[in-house]
Amino acid sequence: MTTHVDDGDPAATVSAGDPALFNADLAPLPRSRRSWGWFEIFNVWSNDIQSLAGYTLAASLFITAGISGWWVFAAVLLAGLIIKVLCDLAGRPSVKYGVPYPVLARASMGVHGAQFPAVVRAVVAIFWYGAQTYFASTAVALALNAVLGTPGGLFLGMTWVDWVSYVVASALQIYLFLGGIEKIAGFLNIVGPAVYVVMIALLVAIWSRAGSDLVDAVGSVFSNSEVTGFAAVGAFVSVVGTMVAYFAAVVINFGDFARNVRTDSAMRLGNTTGLIISLALFTFLSVFITAGAYIVYQGGQGEPLTNPAEIVGQADNVWLTIVAAITLLLATLGINVVANFIPPAYSLSNVNPARISFRTAGIITGAAGFVIGALWVSTISRIGLPTFVDTLGAVLAPLYGIIVADYYLLRRSHLVLADLYTTRPEGTYWFDRGWNLRAIGAFALAAVFSVATVWVVALAPLAGFAWIIGALLGGLFHSLAMRGRVPAA
Repeated sequence: MTTHVDDGDPAATVSAGDPALFNADLAPLPRSRRSWGWFEIFNVWSNDIQSLAGYTLAASLFITAGISGWWVFAAVLLAGLIIKVLCDLAGRPSVKYGVPYPVLARASMGVHGAQFPAVVRAVVAIFWYGAQTYFASTAVALALNAVLGTPGGLFLGMTWVDWVSYVVASALQIYLFLGGIEKIAGFLNIVGPAVYVVMIALLVAIWSRAGSDLVDAVGSVFSNSEVTGFAAVGAFVSVVGTMVAYFAAVVINFGDFARNVRTDSAMRLGNTTGLIISLALFTFLSVFITAGAYIVYQGGQGEPLTNPAEIVGQADNVWLTIVAAITLLLATLGINVVANFIPPAYSLSNVNPARISFRTAGIITGAAGFVIGALWVSTISRIGLPTFVDTLGAVLAPLYGIIVADYYLLRRSHLVLADLYTTRPEGTYWFDRGWNLRAIGAFALAAVFSVATVWVVALAPLAGFAWIIGALLGGLFHSLAMRGRVPAA
């Protein structure tokens, strides 16, 4: 173990550790080597929001919730505020100490016990990485089909254009990842604002054709009152829960991004602008574009289209299709790198730091995700993958509560940084041969309830809040189990 002091920066006090727990990618990142400010965090969230799934979800909530659009909008913003608070809490220790999520988890779970939840998080992310890579490839196929027509000949449910598109989307992500965290940040800084420019341009094009009918269509959405009374309250709560669940995957490993930020205030500003302002802008644009497309392309008949790819397909304009396809591709690549590539790279590296670097773990993620995405149409989408992944996500939820409760309530925001990288039995986080069995017990007990909301029909109304409830129970059980057993800071 090598330590030194650098201007009082805790992250600069450890430069080596036990090979079983330490490599250059998992090491604390000193502030002198951090280059992110609030704008990079803002764009992390912008890219997380700006996806095909994000657009469809936002538009669908306004159409199907059955309550006034203003209440839906308020619910969306409330969900953004909740996620912001959760991420502020999760990110602060990583800003202070410069460590990624798998290392931070060692403080509560034990230096070896943290590997289990890290691997589960990696599995969830790899499955969604493969699925999102497939969806990103559909944007490439949209552009190619606009030029070439729709070819025949299927292999594993996809045409040759689909396969070429899939390989292109996969290669772009690997290229982006291999450039390192700085190239990823630069990509997000460009794509985040660019997507909004294209969305506004699309809205202007639709609005110029729809005229005042667009305002009337949007007004009908915001004056909707199909559901009233207590049912309206339930609908409002349901929208909040749905949006929280949508962003929850990034919350637990938010430290992977926060460790690159110079100051806590910059992180909090990035979370505020990205999760509230950016979310509000994207939601409004989604509603206006969907309403405009309903008037212009559907003649006000049938169900409104909520998939942006389908809306673009209705335009019958090759150049618009190509530009929109590129935009959708970049937006989906952005969320995939943020939510589904970086987390498993750190988590897999944590399993065996001496042999698996961040770069090697990224290649493993890309290879496994490629197979999953390639089999998405023919096999995986038909075997109940969402339930499987939701179950894994429910298992992860209590870990957030355990980490936050352990850091803030039990350790009073203080860590012995060097002991996060040592296997010495006298280390603070060694516990029982590297495993904190009390934390594992709290984790398992809280996870039972989280998983039950996915599988038990009687608990289905709570499914939208399974993550939050699981996190609260995890923090509560851990605090009770560890009371009086954590040395004073």
